[in-house]
Amino acid sequence: MPAMIGALLERTPGERRVSLVPEVTGKLIRAGAQVLMEHGAGEGARFPDSAYQGVQWTDAGAVLERAQVLLTVQPLALERIERLKSGTVLIGFLQPYARHEEVRALKERGVTSFAMELVPRISRAQSMDALSSQAAISGYKAVLIAANHLQKFLPMLTTAAGTVRPAQVLIIGAGVAGLQAIATAKRLGAVVEAYDVRTATREQVKSLGAKFVETGVSAEGSGGYARELTEEEKRRQQEVLDARIAAADAVVTTASVPGRAAPKIILRAAVERMRPGSVIIDLAAEQGGNCELTRAGETVTHRDVEVVGPVNLPARLAYNASEMYARNLLNFLTPALKGGELAIDWNDEVFAQSCLTHAGEIRHEPTRKALEG
Repeated sequence: MPAMIGALLERTPGERRVSLVPEVTGKLIRAGAQVLMEHGAGEGARFPDSAYQGVQWTDAGAVLERAQVLLTVQPLALERIERLKSGTVLIGFLQPYARHEEVRALKERGVTSFAMELVPRISRAQSMDALSSQAAISGYKAVLIAANHLQKFLPMLTTAAGTVRPAQVLIIGAGVAGLQAIATAKRLGAVVEAYDVRTATREQVKSLGAKFVETGVSAEGSGGYARELTEEEKRRQQEVLDARIAAADAVVTTASVPGRAAPKIILRAAVERMRPGSVIIDLAAEQGGNCELTRAGETVTHRDVEVVGPVNLPARLAYNASEMYARNLLNFLTPALKGGELAIDWNDEVFAQSCLTHAGEIRHEPTRKALEG
């Protein structure tokens, strides 16, 4: 029997993305699956119902009750989880480190859930890496926000009134978001410096035309992430970074550790050394912020320095963000569709490692320990 794949209108405030776009629904239907969507699901991302071909349209309740596979952007609310049938497959960003009540509900309902945050960072899974696709959008948007807040040009300009010097931009964290921020700031003409505790990123930073800030501290970790620094390493790092922060017109921070509060990299004292009119864009705001003064969803002005804590930046570029995310979901799901029918291969490390709940159990060990001990 063909798999029934469902998608909903996202209800999280400010969320405009959609988990299925017309290009992807067409590929799923050609693969033999059926697609069931809630009316208006794509309108926030500028995909009207009329743009989709071959989709069955209905209300949210019918999608929740009829979908064999449900694709989401944000985690489902508890009241929606309670409407899912046992055996339903849920795929999306599920925030297992923070949404413990929702994880318990998925377990108790017998839902098989896959968290896109848990997709292993292996070569074969690069096309499924939704964290990276959405982080690239955040890095790009962060620099545009910085440019809007600065009362300076980013590029050097030579005019009849004289030469305007380029802005100095510092990017902290050279993961996907940081690298995209570097590339965007360079395209806009700024002088860019970047820092990451993983020294392996040095060549990537330089390849984009930025200067790598050397602090003498390395924190290579597993899985492409950085490890936590010791107190002495933090002190040495801070001394160098504080000097570079003080020299910058704009700072974009992107440092985070999965499942933990974001490391505090910019303290109040460092902000107070910055020039009046400078700006900090803190992409870790939702994890507590890399800056001591950050407040998620707000702009804090301290001694004429603006500290911006944006949340859910990919939703601000919902059209392209939805396209990229839907392709990630398609690439994740396709190996489990055999002639349009759902057949999950539990020996496949991508499915095995990204599974959060299955058959009434929490399969992700760190989440299971956090909830059950």
